[in-house]
Amino acid sequence: MHIECFKCGTVTDAKGVGFEVVNFGCPNCNNLLSYNDKPQGTLVKKLERNSYNLPFKVGDKCRLEGKEYTVTGILVKKIKPIYYWREYILTAGDNEKRYLSETDGHWILLRDIPDKYDLKRYPRRLEYNDMWYSLYDYANPTIIMAEGFFDFKVPLTQQKMIEYINPPFILSVEVSKDGEASFFGEHISKGAVKKAFGLKDMPVKSGVGIVQPFAIDIRSMAMIFCFFAIVILTSHFFIYSGRQVVQVLNDNLSFDTYNGKDYVSKPFTLKGGSAPLNISLNANVDNSWASVQVALVNEKTHDEEYATQDIEYYHGYEGNESWSEGSTDQNFNLCGVSAGTYHLIVTPQKPPEDLTSTSLTISAEWNRPSVWNMVIPIVVMLLVVVGFYFISLNFEYRRWEDSSYSPYK
Repeated sequence: MHIECFKCGTVTDAKGVGFEVVNFGCPNCNNLLSYNDKPQGTLVKKLERNSYNLPFKVGDKCRLEGKEYTVTGILVKKIKPIYYWREYILTAGDNEKRYLSETDGHWILLRDIPDKYDLKRYPRRLEYNDMWYSLYDYANPTIIMAEGFFDFKVPLTQQKMIEYINPPFILSVEVSKDGEASFFGEHISKGAVKKAFGLKDMPVKSGVGIVQPFAIDIRSMAMIFCFFAIVILTSHFFIYSGRQVVQVLNDNLSFDTYNGKDYVSKPFTLKGGSAPLNISLNANVDNSWASVQVALVNEKTHDEEYATQDIEYYHGYEGNESWSEGSTDQNFNLCGVSAGTYHLIVTPQKPPEDLTSTSLTISAEWNRPSVWNMVIPIVVMLLVVVGFYFISLNFEYRRWEDSSYSPYK
């Protein structure tokens, strides 16, 4: 299908499609011409020049929904004072049409639907295909630019447009003196449009689109996290239920014998899920210190895990007041000790000038696992869901900020 403009002689081509042209908008001279009236090519109106950064032109082809379409018409609409959007009419070889709408880099793909609605009182909600849509806005747009082939009379007076949304879907109803038309649309990503047309440059996206979906499905995320929380709770119950504290060492080591020397415990076997090995120390230090190195050795793999703990206790008088700091007792954990056979190597040490500290008491117990192993991941998942919920709430505030019917006001 091609037409030579009666005013400037420019030929506009849209190969692969054909329908009865009612109006033609010349992309070169911007004249809107009539092609179903006599004489053919009668000037309808001189429209604005193309200065709207259109990424497509009449005749461009794309592939959407598994079907090839041709851009047969382009409309630019304006709502006073400065709100613009662009609509591309896509026509397939069988004359099936789709409508690609773009505003601020956000894209919606629409199609005609036969449904009619009584919108005289602008109801706050509409139902379509068992889904409810909320009133977003109604406006009176004007077409300020038209290019290509149109099988209808391009309305030149203000139209009435009412939009209902349930992101990522939209119901749009347009009313003009020639009748009413209803459209159902869905958000389509910038990447999908770029791929469909095979382009590199696309309009820059800004703000939140009217039906742009939030990047993350909060409901699905919450359900997945709930599933993992149940798995964590259940596994914790079955693995650790009935677990008793197992004492693997309780001994008193003389500094005379073991000062700076290794004490090797008897081997011990641990069974079940991993849990912390709690080590308690006591040394009768007095205005002095002691240091203890503990090594946990796996008898099968010979892997070693080391920990060092200082014991310090000082006290005295200053300004007729007594003071003290430190303690003769210390307690620490070797975390995540799994099942297996182990032994401990304990190396105590004290300063040679300390003659009062005589011994070190050490005990080690393989405890029930800390509930924090279970609580922390659940709390983290909860915080992630709550955090993304508030981010999505801010996203919705921004979506509805230009609407007079925002549920958040």
